[in-house]
Amino acid sequence: MPQLEVDGASLTYDDEGPRDGGGVPLVFVHGWTANRHRWDHQLAHFSEKRRVVRLDLRGHGESSVAGVWKIEELARDVLALLDHLKIERFVLVGHSMGGMISQLIALSHPDRVERMVLVDSISRMTYNRGRGLLMAASTRVPFNLFIAANIQRAFAPGYPREEVRRYIRASAATPREVVMTLYNAMRAFDVLDRVGEIRIPTLIVHGYHDIQLPVSQMLRMAKAFPDAEVRILDAGHELPVEKPAELTATLDRFLTERS
Repeated sequence: MPQLEVDGASLTYDDEGPRDGGGVPLVFVHGWTANRHRWDHQLAHFSEKRRVVRLDLRGHGESSVAGVWKIEELARDVLALLDHLKIERFVLVGHSMGGMISQLIALSHPDRVERMVLVDSISRMTYNRGRGLLMAASTRVPFNLFIAANIQRAFAPGYPREEVRRYIRASAATPREVVMTLYNAMRAFDVLDRVGEIRIPTLIVHGYHDIQLPVSQMLRMAKAFPDAEVRILDAGHELPVEKPAELTATLDRFLTERS
């Protein structure tokens, strides 16, 4: 698989599909402790007719660490990859933390983003005092328990346990420094007062059973967008793997109807 050196990190990525296909390239950005394979279903579907790019963010999957401290740095990595591939305009699809990265790119480079899809993501993390204390306390438990608790609750009730355990193991392979630093970066992330500046067509897709980033927080974000539509699916926080076909169909409709 191809790699790109960016500020000391080797970013692993996929660049597939016809260069002269219908529409600008799709760029898929995964979330916290995940990797580019969250988008396997979407890559297989969309790369038949248009260019598709996805990457392992630094410190995740098959990309190296070389320091990762802020979500803004991850956004710069994505842009560096797109510059390397000579992709000027694109559609961003971001899941969870990947949606946060996508919002930063849309805010800093609105001329390059044709449209955007936010999957199980928000613009500001808000929680009451009890929830805040619980989140702070969770960082003090052993690392494996911290990972297991966070990934377990990311899936809707009834999702196969062995599959959940597989994703827990994969997440636990992410370096602890990356996991904890970006966990705190997400807690501090806040662009809610700025998303009104994002005037590109935006699709917001959210799992009804998402307790990591609840629907109520997503709706607060959705109201701030001047041109957004919302779709709620019967899933938890891990929509790309819980309901991959439904998510792909939802993306396809958005790209087709808004083109």
